[in-house]
Amino acid sequence: MSERVVTERSSVLVRLRTSWPSVAGVAVLLLVLLVFPVFAGVAYLKAGQYVLIGVVGAVGLTLLVGQAGQLSLAHPFFLLVGAVSYAVLAGDSGDSGDLVGLGLPPLLAVIGAVAICALVGLAFSPVSGRLRGIYLGVASLSLVFLGLYLGQSLDMLSGGTSTGRPPPTFDLFGFRFANSDPAPTILGVAIQKQQRLWYLFLVLAIVAYLLARGAVRSRVGRAWRAVRDNEAAATAMGVNVARAKAQAFTVSSAFAGLAGVMTALWLDLVKPDENEFIGTYSITVAISYLAMVLIGGLGSIPGAVAGAVLVNGLPQVLTLGATEFGWSIGTLSPVLISAFVYGAAIVLVVLFEPGGLAAIGRRLTTRQGDR
Repeated sequence: MSERVVTERSSVLVRLRTSWPSVAGVAVLLLVLLVFPVFAGVAYLKAGQYVLIGVVGAVGLTLLVGQAGQLSLAHPFFLLVGAVSYAVLAGDSGDSGDLVGLGLPPLLAVIGAVAICALVGLAFSPVSGRLRGIYLGVASLSLVFLGLYLGQSLDMLSGGTSTGRPPPTFDLFGFRFANSDPAPTILGVAIQKQQRLWYLFLVLAIVAYLLARGAVRSRVGRAWRAVRDNEAAATAMGVNVARAKAQAFTVSSAFAGLAGVMTALWLDLVKPDENEFIGTYSITVAISYLAMVLIGGLGSIPGAVAGAVLVNGLPQVLTLGATEFGWSIGTLSPVLISAFVYGAAIVLVVLFEPGGLAAIGRRLTTRQGDR
């Protein structure tokens, strides 16, 4: 047997030995996520749903910031556009006729809301194609203020800041994601609205993850990374820099729009913020999403998931702990404690591990594979 054949067989065995623990880990994780609604209460399901919303939004943002090298703080704007678009496309005008509603099927409305966000992101591409770094970050931040103004002004679409408007119940081929009697059961547990939304959000998060991984490994993803690393070299290689930037911003906007639809279903309300600093679509949310991708590791899809679990999950866990177990640290609120924690995490990542949680995970996996 030749030395080359022996080497190839050895490398295959090494890959199999390394991949099996990963496959087993993913299988166990999926099993836990599938049975989670059976054992968790409503409060824990709501917390988990919020984490899944963060996963979808963070995956979209890490494609833009990490893969394409474009700093953006416009995620809250596209969250709002996605939420309002879904409410308008799937909703009705109401008895008084003061709201705009087209009454489309909810699934078609979700697709339409994502497409609208993608088109709005494409419309911003002349700006994103010319700017980069902090200049693009400041320019994209203006969209948050634009969203605040439009949300407050266009009451017929958003419902206004006083009452907002309820989003239509999601319906998939006649199956409503709402409470019903009788309800289907799993292991004797009734699968009602929150359990159904958990499974819906889980599917959307998995689809978003797989689409993002596919984009990263495709020719488009390679063009994004070439532009990120060196625009002049990318141009010399035949990459259309403006087009690549426009594609990245458009795709990221679409992911944010989907997260916006999920946010509307999670809150069961579409309501624009009253100011630009605090609220569902505020600057604070923009910073939170940026923290997710920084802590997870710029450009890493699994890292974005881990960052979303930390940034969106920690406040929910602390709030539940304070409510059910009496956890408290003086007068500090769970949200404030969480801000301190992920703020410190950003500093530690920048100083000691620029690759974020993704780099730490790769290092641990490599060490286990070498044993």
